[in-house]
Amino acid sequence: MREVAGRVLVEAAREAARHAHAPYSHFGVGAAVLLADGSVVTGTNFENASYGLSLCAETVAIASASAQGRLRDIAAIGVIGGALAKDGTISGQGLVTPCGRCRQIINEAADLSGTNVDIYCASADGSAFRHFRASELLPHAFGPADLGIR
Repeated sequence: MREVAGRVLVEAAREAARHAHAPYSHFGVGAAVLLADGSVVTGTNFENASYGLSLCAETVAIASASAQGRLRDIAAIGVIGGALAKDGTISGQGLVTPCGRCRQIINEAADLSGTNVDIYCASADGSAFRHFRASELLPHAFGPADLGIR
């Protein structure tokens, strides 16, 4: 059951990746966030000519959930990425996992929701697929609880 849900999230992330704004790296990433009620919020990477201002797909999806007042409802996340073609398709065999910054943002959502968020990662060609828990990707994380916030 868990893998099926993860693959559905990854497919939603694949569709989001089609809309990536990646004119510099040509690497599209999509993310799909599953909320507690079963609804899905997606995001895609958004690059900027000032590279440091670029946004990751996971951050965009989580911020979108937060903008809907749903930050504490995040149950799982699907992530996929690869070389972005002009038609919006992505390709590649490498497993894409959240970067360090995104892992910290996912940890924040996990802490606030009181869950160890499931994270499903895949390669663009589907040959690689892995399930992680938030605590596996960022062990010993610093989060809201360290500041006395529950």
